[in-house]
Amino acid sequence: MLEIITAPALAPRHGFFTRKGGASSGIFAGLNCGFGSSDQSEMVAINRARVAAAMGIDSSHLITVHQTHSAIALPITGPLNNRPEADAMVTATPGVALAILTADCQPVLFADATAGVIGAAHAGWKGAQAGVLEATLDAMLALGANRARITAVIGPCISQSAYEVGQEFFENFTDDDPSTRRFFAQGRAGKMQFDLPGYGLARLRAAGVGHAEWCGHCTYSAPDRFYSFRRSTHLAEADYGRLIAVIRL
Repeated sequence: MLEIITAPALAPRHGFFTRKGGASSGIFAGLNCGFGSSDQSEMVAINRARVAAAMGIDSSHLITVHQTHSAIALPITGPLNNRPEADAMVTATPGVALAILTADCQPVLFADATAGVIGAAHAGWKGAQAGVLEATLDAMLALGANRARITAVIGPCISQSAYEVGQEFFENFTDDDPSTRRFFAQGRAGKMQFDLPGYGLARLRAAGVGHAEWCGHCTYSAPDRFYSFRRSTHLAEADYGRLIAVIRL
């Protein structure tokens, strides 16, 4: 059985899928939807087909892009012949499902239900700092959305208690914007703990969205439910699976 996390605040059909209910095995056990992993491509295709079926669409309408931690947001009108480099998508086309892959980064789903415009973004610290969330909002506005009507929901991602960073990471943020100090807490042995979803929420709210929330699930802390790049690194695993978050009109 697939496990799908939804947010009551987000009106269009959507889901933050956990790793449960997939065909992959081994370190990828479950619903690994990342063709970029070293998992068997046939298993990934089966997993994606299950996600598409759960969203009520054909697999060809489950749209993903080649994510590069950029601030690029693309308008989508239908199935793509390739996977262009981008980290966010928007659409006003019914039947098109926008899908983001993550394994600790923030998957963010957006909707202006009144205008019939949706968006999805992959927002790790690099993309969020570069402005991918604001780029997604701008692309939605270009399709007729209203900033104050947009709801944005951050799905499962790494939480502050699990996100230990060094001094260089801390300075990368605070030298550019001293106010970002509030997203760091003192950790052990001179390390800091970074609040990624808190940072994402702050940027969304500063951008003027009508409503923004985090689902509250930490990818690192629940290995039976979520893939985590950082956890797999700490366990010295060869690779890691990718979670999928999807929204459609």
